[in-house]
Amino acid sequence: MDLLSIGELAQRSGVATSALRFYETKGLITSERTDGNQRRYQRPTLRRVALIRAGQEVGLTLGEIAEALEQLPHDRTPTKSDWEHLSRSWRARLDRQIDELQALRDELTDCIGCGCLSLKSCAIFNPADAISAKGTGPRYLLGDERPGS
Repeated sequence: MDLLSIGELAQRSGVATSALRFYETKGLITSERTDGNQRRYQRPTLRRVALIRAGQEVGLTLGEIAEALEQLPHDRTPTKSDWEHLSRSWRARLDRQIDELQALRDELTDCIGCGCLSLKSCAIFNPADAISAKGTGPRYLLGDERPGS
């Protein structure tokens, strides 16, 4: 199989060599070592690195990414079916994040239940910061229902 040096992997993936070494220490990617102790990566590592970067870009933690990558086979190159299985494992998490982003986009100019009471609508939706009894943060953006909803 065609092996890539750490420099080639960095160039092809757009990820710094220091990040690749970090990913390796976290068990997200693996390398083989030459007789001179240089790292060599199998070509499918490019896809793993791309997935790690994409996951980080959408806000997944390295723990979530590692958990998903653990589902991939260790004894062979992942197939399309393997990648589909991994994708399904993130679907609910990503759908929830999409909902949160849409709520932020659509409701940021209205009362979000944060307790600041600086908008006129807060007197209607969060009088005297009543929603704070349900917890901290922007309660309406986090999914608590507004009165009268």
